[in-house]
Amino acid sequence: MKLNAQDNTDADNSIGRGVEFIEVSADADNQRVDNFLMSRLKGVPKSRIYRLIRKGEVRINKKRTKPESRVQAGDLVRIPPLRMAETAPPVRPSESLIRLLENSVLYEDENLVVINKPQGIAVHVGSGLRTGLIESMRWIINEAGRGAEFLELAHRIDRDTTGCLLIAKNSRILKYLQNEFKAKRVHKTYHALVHGAWPDDVVRVNAPLQKNEIRAGERIVTVNADGKPSVTDFRVLRRFKNATLIEASPLTGRTHQIRVHCQYAGHPIIGDKKYTTASRDHFPTVRILCLHAAAISFTLPDSEAVFSVTAPTNPAMLQLIDSL
Repeated sequence: MKLNAQDNTDADNSIGRGVEFIEVSADADNQRVDNFLMSRLKGVPKSRIYRLIRKGEVRINKKRTKPESRVQAGDLVRIPPLRMAETAPPVRPSESLIRLLENSVLYEDENLVVINKPQGIAVHVGSGLRTGLIESMRWIINEAGRGAEFLELAHRIDRDTTGCLLIAKNSRILKYLQNEFKAKRVHKTYHALVHGAWPDDVVRVNAPLQKNEIRAGERIVTVNADGKPSVTDFRVLRRFKNATLIEASPLTGRTHQIRVHCQYAGHPIIGDKKYTTASRDHFPTVRILCLHAAAISFTLPDSEAVFSVTAPTNPAMLQLIDSL
């Protein structure tokens, strides 16, 4: 089912590039504003970037900002119109990445792309990365002539998480979806393979989460009474000797929420190098994070119809499940 007709109000052909709204991914969490912009505006002089910030043309969640301020995962960054000559040409993805992403598209119309995000691909270009998923998708869709003057992530999932990812093809749908996420009207279902026997009576974890704590030189998320309210519902799908396949439905959208709530419940996700060392002992050959965004659904704009899509589990996770 298609969404409403495309809205190109943000496309300004006279300058080659209209206003852009970028949602900060978990990979860019806590970056300085100036560094965040420099990583995304390749070829734009630093002096130009600092001038845009100083004049208030760059906004974070609709507010003015400073170069030394830091972006947080989930922030919405407004980038003003820039002439194409001011930016470097997009980096062409490798042939293997092009094929992988093209084969990962679950749904596309004039307003929306839904992709089954592969494991190990960051949703945005970041430190040490030449290109990210959204940059690659812009290149792919433009090359195919399918129109991508505007192509932005409607939400984010972690680099090592696979599954459903919504990409908006115009600002109207982007804003609609962001409002739906904020109002908790988007239903997301994840499948996770966790260590041990998940108790049948643990059907909800309600534990506040605090970002940006430092442990062993690494930024992590922890359960903390001073953190933000965070709730995840759980259901057992299948039991194995040393593991449990569970369904997780986050009612809030905090960074690493499912991963930390599983750890807090005493059953961390297999392959989660950030939040457990148990995988090294019990599953030493596992090289993936066993967390998959299996399904997502929301009500279509100007309609009572529900849009729903499911993503097949990635082969590596399926192979591990079959071996248990």
